[in-house]
Amino acid sequence: MAAADGTAFADLIDSFLRYCESVLGESPETIRAYTSHLAAYERWLAREGVDGRAVGVRDLRRYLADLRSARYAPRTVAAHFSSIRSLYGWLAETGEVASDPASALSAPKLPRSLPRALAHEQLAALLAAPDLTCADGVRDAAMLELFYASGARISELAGLEVQDIDARTGSVRLFGKGRKERIVPIHRRALDALSRYVDTARPELLARAKGAPARTRALFISGRGAPMSVASLRYRFKVLARAAGLPSDVSPHALRHTFATDLLEGGADLRSVQELLGHASLQTTQVYTHVTPERLKAAVAQAHPRAAGAAGDR
Repeated sequence: MAAADGTAFADLIDSFLRYCESVLGESPETIRAYTSHLAAYERWLAREGVDGRAVGVRDLRRYLADLRSARYAPRTVAAHFSSIRSLYGWLAETGEVASDPASALSAPKLPRSLPRALAHEQLAALLAAPDLTCADGVRDAAMLELFYASGARISELAGLEVQDIDARTGSVRLFGKGRKERIVPIHRRALDALSRYVDTARPELLARAKGAPARTRALFISGRGAPMSVASLRYRFKVLARAAGLPSDVSPHALRHTFATDLLEGGADLRSVQELLGHASLQTTQVYTHVTPERLKAAVAQAHPRAAGAAGDR
């Protein structure tokens, strides 16, 4: 449906997506999600005969209610609303709409669920799963070691270039949401695995590219000599997790959570973990990194003035 100035709402959505990609630097996964959610919203507007630039709070409530009636999961409904809210926030900021109808609505409430951390035995089995006798296995070992050593998101691993690993300082440069850069120190075992991969396996993988060897700065290279995408890294993780005997629902995010949980178990403070994970809000880290009952008991035993139970305690 076209607005008074002849601009179709679909064109405004396209402009918003280009802004998210080129200006905000959103990840390809985020752009795909926005594209899918807003396409569904646009179809609903056309079906209902509603102009996207004249939408009100009642219209948005009706749309969310329709998603729930269609048996969409609560998290899916919340994701659709988040995309719509981002769109209207941009439309209001650029003057394409007089007011932002989504700002008057609260995000759908979701039950808090903690990501799963791997048990030490599971982690050891996963890290031992790659076959180090072949180039693909050496790459897989480097990928897993870096994953666990840095707490990176899988999208951040996919975006890494060789130059982002600094062996001299023992760190990796990661680019998170909105291309926000952070430097994360990594331990010697991960650096050694990466060095072995870059020096021996990576050149072999690059040579497998059809025709002349591919010239690329991407850190992780597929078995066909091409840079690995998020999807291909996720697939390799699933293969390795299955080989390690892990449950089928264990995702790459489990390594990120294991990284954070192990740091807290080792005594790291929450704000340091927040910086390492690249969270904008400490509240996100608090939900993301649960503290075990054993650590809470130890904290009370160490810090509470009556914990020792001495007769002279107040």
